[in-house]
Amino acid sequence: MSPTLRSVLLFAGVAALYLVVGFLQSWPLAVTILNDGLIVAIMALGVNMQWGYAGLFNIGVVGFFALGGLAVALISKPFDSAAWAAGTPRIFFALVVGAAVILVSTRIHRRMKPGASRKLAMLVVMVAGFLLFRFIYDPAVEAVEALTPAATGNIGGIGLPVLLSWPVAGVFAAAAAWIVAKTALGLRSDYLAIATLGIGQIIVAILMNEDWLDRGVKNIIDIGRWPVPREVALQQQHWFISLAQAVGMDIRTASTVFVGLCFASLSGIVLLVLLLLAELSLKSPWGRMMRAIRDNEVAAAAMGKDVQRRHLQVFVIGSAVIGVAGALYVTLHGLLSPASYNDPLRYTFIIWAMVILGGSGNNWGAIVGALIVMLLWDEAESIGPSLIGWITAPLHAGPLKHHLIDSAVQMRLPIIGLVLLLVLRFSPRGLIPEK
Repeated sequence: MSPTLRSVLLFAGVAALYLVVGFLQSWPLAVTILNDGLIVAIMALGVNMQWGYAGLFNIGVVGFFALGGLAVALISKPFDSAAWAAGTPRIFFALVVGAAVILVSTRIHRRMKPGASRKLAMLVVMVAGFLLFRFIYDPAVEAVEALTPAATGNIGGIGLPVLLSWPVAGVFAAAAAWIVAKTALGLRSDYLAIATLGIGQIIVAILMNEDWLDRGVKNIIDIGRWPVPREVALQQQHWFISLAQAVGMDIRTASTVFVGLCFASLSGIVLLVLLLLAELSLKSPWGRMMRAIRDNEVAAAAMGKDVQRRHLQVFVIGSAVIGVAGALYVTLHGLLSPASYNDPLRYTFIIWAMVILGGSGNNWGAIVGALIVMLLWDEAESIGPSLIGWITAPLHAGPLKHHLIDSAVQMRLPIIGLVLLLVLRFSPRGLIPEK
């Protein structure tokens, strides 16, 4: 079987599975899983760029994903003049002061000779800078967070259309990735994984605790998703009521499916654009150079290639793609909940399972792996109890049977693990291997 035919059959099979969910369970569920699948496919594409192109083991995926969601809130939420007057400019000024202190400290470390004088100079700069930072920052934050904390209590946004926040999300994630790469990319692969995991959790912790920025655990709600309409608005349109009656759906189900398909169309367009750019880059001289560096850094460096710079490039690009996925996720749900990102299993390790399952180094494989794993992830929660009930039917009532039934909703992890093991056993390079 040719690789092209294999890819076509795999995508056709995945599409058939989504249709089966719609016919046998419900169309709103199928559309919901499809939207989640398209978003995580974009995430998997970004991770595949970093790992499949360059062999960079990034386990801080959730941090860049969360920054993409933050961009949506900061760009699309209305401008809050009260927060601006209370202390928003002072907060930004304090952040500039903090960045300047870090910059001066690094310059001192680089330019002064090692010794007591360098240590003393750095200590003086850091202590004085920290005190100045807190002097400016603390009163401004308290003033902003005191403004109607039950409803806002944060700096607000700038009131631009939500679609503009998607490229901004990529910029946010790329900027953070550049800072991370400057400090961590010189580490060996296992140490790089530990460093990126820690940095990702630091980003999530900041989003959860800095209420002035995104309301922390109180969440930001009612985020718009123009041009996709809202379900309530559709349910009041006569043309849509007629359409729902024509297809034989009740108005609520029809509105959920229609809105889901509209957003899936937008997500699909974004995914296809990113896929096209990723394929063009992979087949370009730059892409061949990245794979040469991945396979043998020493040989590539001997040929005059700047390995560290190329690693920086691909790390920033892949993180930007992950940030765009984070923006799509927040736009879809209309909610920014920093506490929900405190789950590296769902937002990092499952994404890695998608890339490995589909075939690392192959963009099409990353997408098909994402669609399959997301379908399994969402369906296992409903199929798991039925499966465990069938397995435990011959058992007598007792502690073991009750424990298995109560744990049935956790079947998603064993199912995904089993599928991953089977694929790696019979297709070690993934469902669609790299050519």
